[in-house]
Amino acid sequence: MSMTQAWAALPLSKPVMTTIVKHLKYKAMTPVQSKVTEVRKQDVYAVVVSPTRELATQIAEVLDQFLLETPQFSRQLVIGGVSSAAQDARRLAEHGANIVVATPGRLHDLLQRKETGPRLQAAVKALEVLVLDEADRLLDLGFERQLSEILSWLPRQRRTGLFSATQTDEVQKLVRAGLRNPVAITVRDKQTGDSRTPHQLENFYMVCSAEHKLGTLIHLLRQRVALGHKVMVFLSTCAMVEYFTVVVKRLVKCPNVLSIHGKMKNKRFKIFDKFRKMESGVLLCTDVMARGVDIPSVHLVVQYDPPSSAAAFVHRCGRTARSGHQGAALVLLLPTETSYIQFLQLNQKVTLTEQEAPPPPAPFTTELRQLQLADRANYDRATRAFVSFVQAYAKHECRLIFSVKELPLGEIATAMGLLQLPRMPELKTAEVANFTPADVDLNSVPYKNPEREAARQVKLAAYRETGAWPGAKPAKAKPWSESKAKRQEQKQKKQKRKEVKEEKKKKKRSREVDQDEWDELASEARALKKLKKGKMSKRQFDASIGMDE
Repeated sequence: MSMTQAWAALPLSKPVMTTIVKHLKYKAMTPVQSKVTEVRKQDVYAVVVSPTRELATQIAEVLDQFLLETPQFSRQLVIGGVSSAAQDARRLAEHGANIVVATPGRLHDLLQRKETGPRLQAAVKALEVLVLDEADRLLDLGFERQLSEILSWLPRQRRTGLFSATQTDEVQKLVRAGLRNPVAITVRDKQTGDSRTPHQLENFYMVCSAEHKLGTLIHLLRQRVALGHKVMVFLSTCAMVEYFTVVVKRLVKCPNVLSIHGKMKNKRFKIFDKFRKMESGVLLCTDVMARGVDIPSVHLVVQYDPPSSAAAFVHRCGRTARSGHQGAALVLLLPTETSYIQFLQLNQKVTLTEQEAPPPPAPFTTELRQLQLADRANYDRATRAFVSFVQAYAKHECRLIFSVKELPLGEIATAMGLLQLPRMPELKTAEVANFTPADVDLNSVPYKNPEREAARQVKLAAYRETGAWPGAKPAKAKPWSESKAKRQEQKQKKQKRKEVKEEKKKKKRSREVDQDEWDELASEARALKKLKKGKMSKRQFDASIGMDE
């Protein structure tokens, strides 16, 4: 049960508190009137499992507001990236927790640890409520095994709530496995109707060429930053986020440019919390920020790269126009991708309005190449970004719309300021036009970091001496005889397949001949019966079986 614009934590917190209070026989939910029959510090009455640290933190913050009315209860947040598992275990042992908000990996770790496992397993025997928030996301991220084991440690007599924005087959399996007598509740906005985005959200699309796509993004961000707006930009890969963060900082010249992606570990929550508290700024991110999290006052969501799934498109848009506020979402499309608009209309019931693209801006190729020449780290980022983008594009679920063969790879590489095209399988057979490599020796491009550059120089000297880059895996050269034998084996297999095919054709022709003979025999039998019954003369019979000559 969920909807894109709903507060992520509020639908969870109130039912959790109400159920616990009823179970413990509270008379009222005020500090003065609340009298509990028994609250034991070490008993866990409710567990809330969330797919990401950011969402878990927000749920804990909303729960804290309810706990002001019920101070007898304690709450613990156990997630990675903030404290270690040992620290969480120590805190649970010392202070206990009546309500645990956790990510599945950390909760699973604590339940199976030798130091805390038995104690926590005993504590959850008092469990009344289990909440699995963003259940489909929990399964998408590969937590199915951990969830199954967590459920095995919990009492069967409990109330379980699955909150999910989308109902997938995996979620239905989890419902069947983890819920008894399930009841489905769907939440909809009356003003929205069948649309899966809130009515106060304006959805736009803009068509621009690959050559001007980056320039268009920079133009939009400069406008929004000047207005003091808060903008989220979604990109397809972690490498794209890393490179575009450098680019946006350089070209937009905004002090508040942040980035978040799934490969960030310890600093991810700090960046997320910083952006939440900002009044204006730009956040570049992957789909790790596409759902569940509530960031106040986001004015615009830009989807520079369309997401890999149609459902993710709706989740991305849902980062703005929250809590009744107005917001806008914009997706940038290439001319070959415009069929995506109709696809979203049919698949997600989302209607997009075209927004006219600004006049084609001057390309930033020269400036971006200077950025890479000044620091080899930026050259590495640009190369990884291009490679990861092409690979992600090739894996898109809508391959009929997003076809790698139709990608203007040369224009994209030029717009991103690549010095040279990287070596990758997708470029081996592709005809790359509209790209001119930079006239520069790549080995002469230095790292700005002295330590990295010193290490590179050592490897470069070894490479010039031996012809092999230190640490690189040497290509396995197969003997000529082995290669010849393999080719001969492939040729024999091909010949065998051809023979099998011919044999099948012969059998088919044989069956057709046999059928003709049976048909002829049946016809003669019918004629003979007619002759015996006097319904046919001897001459007619001879003519029917071909003996009249």
